[in-house]
Amino acid sequence: MKNLIALQDCDIRMRDLQIKKEDGPKKLQRLKEQLAAVEDQLEEEANRLETYTHDRRQAEQEIEEIENRLKKAEIKLSNIKSNKEYEAALKEIDDLKREKLVWEDKAIDILEKVEALEAKYATNREKGEETKQQFELDHNEILKRLKALNRELNKIKKKRMQFSQAVDPDLLKRYDSLRARKGGIGISAVIKGVCQTCHLGIPPQEFNELLRGDKLMACPNCTRIIYWGDDERYQNNVSE
Repeated sequence: MKNLIALQDCDIRMRDLQIKKEDGPKKLQRLKEQLAAVEDQLEEEANRLETYTHDRRQAEQEIEEIENRLKKAEIKLSNIKSNKEYEAALKEIDDLKREKLVWEDKAIDILEKVEALEAKYATNREKGEETKQQFELDHNEILKRLKALNRELNKIKKKRMQFSQAVDPDLLKRYDSLRARKGGIGISAVIKGVCQTCHLGIPPQEFNELLRGDKLMACPNCTRIIYWGDDERYQNNVSE
């Protein structure tokens, strides 16, 4: 029975280690997704900056072109003789000035957007570097932890093999069958007349038989193999 208890302890510890092992890759995936989100945001901001820069150059070119056309129109105005042509030239100059104002407003608006986005991009790029560095640290730490868990798991697997070889084959088969059907727990202590796994009471007569310890017994509620948890023979954990 003591070997079976130790075997159960090994199985529980192996199960817990396996859960921790599975949590490692999940954490790595979350870290990768966080880093990817930061990088995507930086890329999106960089693309917007490139677009704004292109729009700003276009606005400046348009303003420059309008200024050249204004100069030509003003030169042309000084050489006009008729009132009709003079009025038409004045209208052209006014239209060009209004068009120039529109483009200047666009250029100012773009410049303000560029300045705001450049400040945001610089801040996010700094955060991105910090996130990347933290990712590397966390990534390496998780990998180290996984290696340590694998070492511990292999160590317990060897102990489990020793204990399983010391248990009667029929009893081992019964235990493994119970463990597979009962959430990984095939044997349970009974303390103060209560099964410590299903938490239901053992009938007094059966509990008295369990105290005698002269036969293998099962919990009448959960059907797991049971033993008296206060028995001094089972107090020390031999699986350590």
